[in-house]
Amino acid sequence: MESYSYAAPSNVSEAVTLLAGNASEGRQTQILAGGTDVLVQMRGSGHSPRTLLDIKALAETNRLEVGPNGIYIGSAVPSAVINENAELQVALPGLLEAADLIGSTQIQGRATICGNLCNASPAGDSIPAMIAAGAVCDIATADGSKELLVEDFVTGVGQNALQVGEFLLGLKLPMPRPETKDAYLRFTPRTEMDIAVAGVGVSLTVIDGICIAARVAIGAVAPTARLVPDAAKALEGTDLNEQVLAAAGEACKAAASPISDKRGTAEYRKKVVAVLCRRAIALAHQRIQGA
Repeated sequence: MESYSYAAPSNVSEAVTLLAGNASEGRQTQILAGGTDVLVQMRGSGHSPRTLLDIKALAETNRLEVGPNGIYIGSAVPSAVINENAELQVALPGLLEAADLIGSTQIQGRATICGNLCNASPAGDSIPAMIAAGAVCDIATADGSKELLVEDFVTGVGQNALQVGEFLLGLKLPMPRPETKDAYLRFTPRTEMDIAVAGVGVSLTVIDGICIAARVAIGAVAPTARLVPDAAKALEGTDLNEQVLAAAGEACKAAASPISDKRGTAEYRKKVVAVLCRRAIALAHQRIQGA
């Protein structure tokens, strides 16, 4: 490594100014929140000069608010903190399931779901769960802030929609109503600390036995996690019977465009994502029923 520098701004304005200044000078800036991905990348390829911009101490990035008007998870809030939040355990069990799959217990003491999102891996576990939960990115800009749906944030493998001088402050999520529950399931060759071969996030709202709203997202089976509107359409207005679940699974299969590699063929991944879709829907439905 060479020509690395470190900066820890005291406020958001200072961070945005530093980002813009480095960009104008042609110097790379890398955001440090949890740091679990950054440290690995520093030991990998591409040792270009850069500034590590530490945002862990900013008040805005450490916000964790759970209330009737909505949920806010700051970009520096570790997975371990949200996983232990009793209100989030009730409101968003699926998102916490996904967060709990990112690394070991020790890693989760530093890792953040916002970092998982910015890293933009096709197999990022938290991303389909965020999409299913209707999460919105709160992005710091030179003019203040802007919002972007999570499903529009990741633009490609390892690429996101952040522009020069911008960084992710946190996530905004609606507070689910009592009739709404989410779930996240993935398949991996190993049971622990492995990346997903396929993953599915689901959120359902069921009243009087009928699904009135649904969101379904798939991960690890395309260059980016994807919202699958056709799967939601298959569910809405139904009693979530086996035939309906099968139709939603087929919609996820059709939306997938996976690669073949040593972890599984493209056709295998398509079959798995359909199975996971059916199981995640059933799990979310069981949670609504209190099972």
